[in-house]
Amino acid sequence: MRDKLPPEPPGSEVTPEKLYLRRREFLKNAGLFAGTAAVVGGGLYLLGMKRTRPMDGFVPDAGTVDQPVAPAQGLFDTDEPRTPYEDVTTYNNFYELGLDKNDPARRAHLLKTRPWTVVIDGEVHKPWTVDVDQLISAFPLEERVYRMRCVEAWSMVIPWLGLPLGKLLDRVQPTSFAKYVAFTTLEDPEQLPGQKSPVLDWPYVEGLRLDEARHPLTLLATGLYGKQLPAQNGAPLRLVVPWKYGFKGIKSIVRITLTRERPPTTWNLANKREYGFYANVNPAVDHPRWSQASERRIGESSRRPTLPFNGYADAVAGLYRGMDLKQDF
Repeated sequence: MRDKLPPEPPGSEVTPEKLYLRRREFLKNAGLFAGTAAVVGGGLYLLGMKRTRPMDGFVPDAGTVDQPVAPAQGLFDTDEPRTPYEDVTTYNNFYELGLDKNDPARRAHLLKTRPWTVVIDGEVHKPWTVDVDQLISAFPLEERVYRMRCVEAWSMVIPWLGLPLGKLLDRVQPTSFAKYVAFTTLEDPEQLPGQKSPVLDWPYVEGLRLDEARHPLTLLATGLYGKQLPAQNGAPLRLVVPWKYGFKGIKSIVRITLTRERPPTTWNLANKREYGFYANVNPAVDHPRWSQASERRIGESSRRPTLPFNGYADAVAGLYRGMDLKQDF
């Protein structure tokens, strides 16, 4: 029998492990205990907002990227200030490495990102099982400076390096039956000790519609700030879909499978009422326990309005023409 949720911790703490270890239970019960959920959920939201500077003085090393990189420009850039490297690499949600925002950086050394094999299979004419370095070297790398909006209502601006997912999909040639793309994270509790806890069903899985996956904005990130991707940020390969909430950005990918049917996704399985399959950033659709109308940019003290599709509406809104984005959230 799991323990009850502990009382809300002081505001000086950020997402204490004892609280988040019961998050799955809390999510399942949220609909039954609406009053309790509102109080505890609001506490989680405020905790996420109160601390805006992570682990001062700690910056993990990451190897430099020795491939040519096409610089960010146009749609793939923004004139907004970039979130400092230290903040990007030490304030993370990566539950496989721990539930506190600082845990992924502290435990990143446990994740061995080489050798690493990626399987691309399913509804494709040319399935490919490939070493991650071979995969990366097969495509020109590009820089993308994207806004990143967490469902917890905080945000960053991150200069990613990577390859457009659409180019990889073109290489494996989807069949006419392919409608979705499913992603799977490494499952190895020794390297990812958070998987020893039943807070979520492991391994982490995510999915996109095929047209979303092929959109030019969708990136398989292999680095950030001109360096190799740190383990705490999802090395060696993670998904970046900038118009969606951050939990869609599955980390440490080992399999990409094209499917006929919509694949299951981890947070949607945990609580369908709170985490939809599409997860498009939408200030008009609140999370059941907090508003999504505004956000706090990490490093700033004031809040800012959240933009529809995280500011990428002109590029992606057409993907959802005719859909009810309050129902298909």
